[in-house]
Amino acid sequence: MARRLDPHDPLPFDERDVVVVGGGQAALAVGYHLARELRNTEATVALFDDRPGPGGAWGGTWDSLRLFSPAEWSSLPGYLFPRHLAGRDAEAAEAPHRDDVLDYLAAYEARYELPVWRPVRVTGVRDDGERLRVETDRGGVLARAVIAATGTAAAPHVPDVPGRGAFGGVQVHSSAYRSPAPFVGKRVLVVGGGNSGAQILAEVSAVAEASWVVERPPRFLPPDVDGRVLFDAATARYHAIQNGEDPGRPYGLGDVVQVPPVREAREAGRLDDLRPPFARLTASGVVWPDGTAEAVEAVIWCTGFRPALGFLDGLGVVGADGRVAVEGTRSTAEPRLWLVGYGQWTGFASATLVGVGRSARATAREVARSLAPVPTP
Repeated sequence: MARRLDPHDPLPFDERDVVVVGGGQAALAVGYHLARELRNTEATVALFDDRPGPGGAWGGTWDSLRLFSPAEWSSLPGYLFPRHLAGRDAEAAEAPHRDDVLDYLAAYEARYELPVWRPVRVTGVRDDGERLRVETDRGGVLARAVIAATGTAAAPHVPDVPGRGAFGGVQVHSSAYRSPAPFVGKRVLVVGGGNSGAQILAEVSAVAEASWVVERPPRFLPPDVDGRVLFDAATARYHAIQNGEDPGRPYGLGDVVQVPPVREAREAGRLDDLRPPFARLTASGVVWPDGTAEAVEAVIWCTGFRPALGFLDGLGVVGADGRVAVEGTRSTAEPRLWLVGYGQWTGFASATLVGVGRSARATAREVARSLAPVPTP
C-alpha cells in the first residue's frame, strides 16, 4: 500500500528488484501487472512518486478539464472507472471531470495496495555494476530493473518564437493554467489547435476578448463522436499501417472532441476567431505575418509536452529528439531500463488511460522474465 514519508525521512530500504519512477496512470498500470507477474516470487517492487498525493499529472491540470470518453472507456486494467465517481453533474458519466479522474486513480491505488512511496523525487539513474542505482532526494536505491513512467506533464513545450522573452504580458502554458479568472476583460491569444486549446479557449472566451492561434483550421468531430470512436479509429489505423494497408483518416487523435463546454462555446460563435501563427512577440503584443502589430495582454500556450526524462541523463540513453531508443518498451542501449506511457514510441495509445494497459502488461511480463534465475545446465 502507499506510504507517505515525512519531509526529512529517508527511504527505509536501499535496494529493490524493480523500481518504477512515477505515480500516475502509467505507473499504476505497471504496478498492477507487476503484482500479478511477480505474485509467486519474492521480488520486491517500489513506485516512487514525487507528488504529494495520488493522481499523477491529473492534479496539475486545469479545474474544468473534461475527458473525451465515458467513464467505462477511461479505465486502467482490472478496475472499470465507476460511474458513481463521475457523478458531479448529469453529463459527468459521459465526460468525466478532472476531479473524477483523481478520485478514480486514488481508488485504484488503494484497491490494489500498490507500493507507492511519496513524495520521493528521483534525481538520476546510473550504472552501478550488476544493478542500476536510482538516486532520490530520500537516498539511493539499487535496482535490478527500472521502469520509467513519468509521462510528459513535467516537460511542457513552448515554441521558441522570436521576442518571447521581451513580451511584457502574461504567458502561461496549459500545464500551469487553472481557470479563466486571471484573464477577465483581457486581450488573450490561445495558441494551439488541439483539444487543450479548444477547452481552454471555450472558457476564456466567455470572459475575455480571445482569439485562437492555429496553423490550420481545427477539425471538430461530430457531437456524437467521443473517445470511444477515436480509440477504435486509431486502433484500426494502427493495424492498417502494421499490415501495409492504406490507413485512411476518418478521425484522428488530434481532432477536437466536442465535450459539452466546447460544443456550447462553438454554438455561441466563441471559437470562430482563428488567427495564423504570429511572426513574433513584442513588449506589448504580437506582429502578425502580414506585418500588422496588435496589443495583447496574455498568451496561453497549448503547445504540448516532451518526455520528462531528465533523470535518465546519467545513463546516456536519451537522444537528441528527447526519446530513448526502444524495442517494444525496453531500452536497446540499457536492457535493465523500460519506458511506459510516453506515446506511440512506447506502445500504441500508451499515453491514455484506456490504452496504457497493453504496454504495461507486456512490460511487466518482460521484467518478470528478466528477474527469473537463469537455469544451470
